[in-house]
Amino acid sequence: MSDRSLTEMPGVAKVKREFDAQPLMHFLGAELTHVSPGECVIELAYRDELSQHHGYFHGGVIGMLADNAGGFAGYSLMPDEASVLTVEYKINLMAPAVGERMIAEGSVVRAGRNLVVTRAEVFVIQEGERRHCASMQQTLMTMHPAKDRG
Repeated sequence: MSDRSLTEMPGVAKVKREFDAQPLMHFLGAELTHVSPGECVIELAYRDELSQHHGYFHGGVIGMLADNAGGFAGYSLMPDEASVLTVEYKINLMAPAVGERMIAEGSVVRAGRNLVVTRAEVFVIQEGERRHCASMQQTLMTMHPAKDRG
């Protein structure tokens, strides 16, 4: 690896820029805590407004955080002039998301020219203990500029 820091790498810089430009992430209070090529970690502190009727993180919030972690992991490997669009994802909610903090760890499984497959593992931290609560697999589409589309 060169002596450039990760924050100077184009894929990482564009992820940070796009994350900061997402109003929903700011509204929810989500934090981008790690980005490297093909990886992304997003964390979210618990608030009552993010819960469902039992007081757990809502499944929609879990899916949204996983979608963003996987999406940004994939986006970090896409050409600088491209944008990203989620085509589909499948999520398994394996345990109640009870905790003070949720962590979504996204990683690339395979990056093709047009389709990128990612996964995200979601954990909750409760009283210092980390518990796996969800797993997601996702397909992303690389949105090439019009001049590059076949």
